[in-house]
Amino acid sequence: MNTLVITIISLCAIGIVSAIILYVVAQKFKVEEDPRIDIVEGLLPGANCGGCGYPGCRGLAEAAVKSDTMDGIMCPVGGSVTMQKVAAALGREVAEQTPKIAVVRCNGSNCDNRPRTSQYDGARSCAIEHNLYVGDTACSFGCLGCGDCVSACPFDAIHMNEKTGLPEVDDVKCVACGACVKACPRNIIELRNKGPKDRRVFVSCVNKDKGGVARKACQVACIGCMKCAKECPFEAITVENNLAYIDYSKCRLCRKCVSVCPTGAIHEVNFPARKITTDTPKTEVKSNVVNVPQTEATRTTAEVKPEKAVPAAEETAKPVERQEIKTTETVKPVETAKPVEEATEKMPEKTQEEKTATQQEIDFKI
Repeated sequence: MNTLVITIISLCAIGIVSAIILYVVAQKFKVEEDPRIDIVEGLLPGANCGGCGYPGCRGLAEAAVKSDTMDGIMCPVGGSVTMQKVAAALGREVAEQTPKIAVVRCNGSNCDNRPRTSQYDGARSCAIEHNLYVGDTACSFGCLGCGDCVSACPFDAIHMNEKTGLPEVDDVKCVACGACVKACPRNIIELRNKGPKDRRVFVSCVNKDKGGVARKACQVACIGCMKCAKECPFEAITVENNLAYIDYSKCRLCRKCVSVCPTGAIHEVNFPARKITTDTPKTEVKSNVVNVPQTEATRTTAEVKPEKAVPAAEETAKPVERQEIKTTETVKPVETAKPVEEATEKMPEKTQEEKTATQQEIDFKI
């Protein structure tokens, strides 16, 4: 009995001493947290996508509270509206930032523009296939089409097009979190400004090979011809390593570069259809006069005066008068656009002298 009591008392004493020690240590090393962090975290959407560059929404809230300014702190999911609320809660001001969207800079569809040169038989992963070989086509820079970006997107904003084999971004669902950008091993996907009315112009190619090699591998590849850079009036296009790039901060969406691109590598998105101006050709009114070649057989003894030109409308209404042509010989028909009738007259049986002599004899008898 005494042993049991001693054991219980000993255990209680050990527990009390341990609790006192833990309390002292906790008070000694405790970290005081700003209560505003919880307030800011409550204003954030809670997606925890990491698109802001911090480990979740909690990390963004801590960075916003500890930072003196809001520069470089942006929640891509919430956008400018959410950041305005966060700035108001912290008593700061934040500049309105242009919303961005993910853009796939590859247009080499496997069926049309990039012919297949091999067939991959292995794990369907862009990262694995990229480390093994160049891909199913001759372009070593193009999309592999395995869909790593689709799996990485937490908002279901990107899908694979079964016909082209390329990923397509949903403008409505995309929040520019950057998950697809990190998942692409060939850096084909880029975050760009949405632009006014969601309109944007970009070079849909990342091929850095020389023009001939790139064009042979893909019909719509950028060949580095410099035409777009020379045409741009805002110096928004640069060409490096045989590849053109449009700076979206300088681009004014004039679309002049789109018209001069010989391969169609520059894309324009959400623009209205271009107006096609066609000059109406001037119709030449041709007269219906048929020129008959004049030969010795068709030379006439009398000169025929040319008729005045008749307007086309009157010619269609009135029939063309035919002229009789007196000839001394029999004229063979001439093949023309319109049939020409033989206009010949038979020679009189008696000459003029015979007629005169006959008339004198009649007068003498009378």
